Amino acid sequence: MNARTLYLLLLLGIAGLAWRSVFDVDETEVALLSRFGQIQPGQYGPGLHFRLPVDAVLRFDRRVVTRAYPGESFLTQDQKSISIDFFLKWRLIDADAFYQATGGDEDVAAQRIADIVREQLKSAIAQQPLATMIGDMKLVAAVRASGAVAGAAQRLGVELADLQLQRIDLSDELSGAVFQRMQQSLAAQAQQLRSQSAAEADRIRADAERRRAQVLADGTREAQRVRGDADLAAANAYAKAYGSNPEFAAFYRSLQAYKNTLGRDGDILVLSPEGEFFKYLHSASGR
Repeated sequence: MNARTLYLLLLLGIAGLAWRSVFDVDETEVALLSRFGQIQPGQYGPGLHFRLPVDAVLRFDRRVVTRAYPGESFLTQDQKSISIDFFLKWRLIDADAFYQATGGDEDVAAQRIADIVREQLKSAIAQQPLATMIGDMKLVAAVRASGAVAGAAQRLGVELADLQLQRIDLSDELSGAVFQRMQQSLAAQAQQLRSQSAAEADRIRADAERRRAQVLADGTREAQRVRGDADLAAANAYAKAYGSNPEFAAFYRSLQAYKNTLGRDGDILVLSPEGEFFKYLHSASGR
């Protein structure tokens, strides 16, 4: 083997060592270094990093992970069976703890977190009867308040991002009972609203009648006042006119009497022609 070949082999060896001494981490990942099966301190974020050629790179996804768990059965305080679908979301925060607890397997982490959630849901549901639980869904708040799920997630090196119930299913028998209870509750609410509406309608009608009576009374009083003022003005006018010409006043009153007495169909009036009633008729005929 000549010197050129040895030199070429040396360059290849150096290139291989250099290639084995650097590694890059994607922005969605975090990495650990394992040396002879032992995890080395520190974790590596996005970018280019150096390592020993004997180190192995362990990569972990640090994006949010979502897992759904359908059809989980639980018993309420009154021993009613319900089925709940829920889902979890978490993200990696400590790659070293995650690897030590799960060997870097997301399925293992998902199973362990789900087991804790099931236990907490089971405990929360077992403390409530079905009617109370359906009417006041605070199961998620109860699970979060316990801190057990968050603590378990932290020990696994992850952070719980979200916990939600997707669906609660009841058996046919329970569904019928719940539907009947809801019907009764809605019927009671409707009856209460009808009673309140009827009372309000009676109040409005009574107020309207009171206002109407007040308006009519005010109108009648005002009409009587106006009529009285008009009668007084007319009486004063008549008195003034009669005082100015008594003969005309007597004549006018006689005309009114003739108008009110004579000329009615079917009436018969027997009077003496020489009486005072025909005074002006005689005067008219005498001319």
